[in-house]
Amino acid sequence: MTISIIIEPRTRDLGGFTVGRVLPHAKRRTVGPFIFFDEMGPADFKPGTGIDVRPHPHIGLATVTYLFDGELRHRDNLGCDQVIRPGDVNWMIAGRGIVHSERTDAGPRETGQRMHGIQSWFALPEADEETAPEFHHHPKDSLPVIERLGLTMRLIAGSAFGETSPAKTFSPMFYLGAEAEPQAVITIPEEHEERAIYILSGAVSIDGARHESGRMIVFEPGAAPDIKALEPSRLMLLGGAPMSKRHIWWNLVSSRPERIEQAKADWTSSAAQNFNGTVFTLPPDETEHIPLPEE
Repeated sequence: MTISIIIEPRTRDLGGFTVGRVLPHAKRRTVGPFIFFDEMGPADFKPGTGIDVRPHPHIGLATVTYLFDGELRHRDNLGCDQVIRPGDVNWMIAGRGIVHSERTDAGPRETGQRMHGIQSWFALPEADEETAPEFHHHPKDSLPVIERLGLTMRLIAGSAFGETSPAKTFSPMFYLGAEAEPQAVITIPEEHEERAIYILSGAVSIDGARHESGRMIVFEPGAAPDIKALEPSRLMLLGGAPMSKRHIWWNLVSSRPERIEQAKADWTSSAAQNFNGTVFTLPPDETEHIPLPEE
């Protein structure tokens, strides 16, 4: 068999806009280090509205928001303040702990904007779960572009087809944004054990069967699927080395459930002390935070 599982997103309302949650899935928790995969939108924000994700903590992972439309401002408690626009990569390594917010700036909030993108989390290897937090911005033009007949792929993270992204990774992986013309042949990097594609728009043929947008197709290890675009299509290609079991609760990821419990206690304690001199602090110019969810 070529295909291991086909995953269709579950819709989640995040207050004013919806996401399609693909990973984790009940029958497939991860693909390589990918432990979380959401399609945000597409959503049209009216003038005067926008996204306001208040400061919240992460541990044990790296994150990237990859946009096709719109822009967002990232702020974190390392002092990083960076707008992300389509094609750019904001690469955040949470490690032992980071706090960040994502908000719509005044300009696009005033005019309104269309938002569409993918938010992904990557579990860190056990040896790197407590690494120091980092943040790096990689402009669109700094990412490798791989051209094939009728196919353009931008390497967001990891290594594929002889190219390596500047984003700092901790385990073998690949993450590509692809745009395909009709009849373009789409190949998946052979050197990675776990591999998948997510169809954002258009349709593709896999071993002769048609697959529409809004699906993640996870392939069997070692499979060599015959993939062709049937119409103009936008795809994400992803995967990497398998990860050992990870626990995920809210925004916290760890190989050890007791570590998640500690992070929960640290967030509650930090909030009670107004984030002054605590494990978790707020980004500059932020005064709000998301409380720890109820169990």
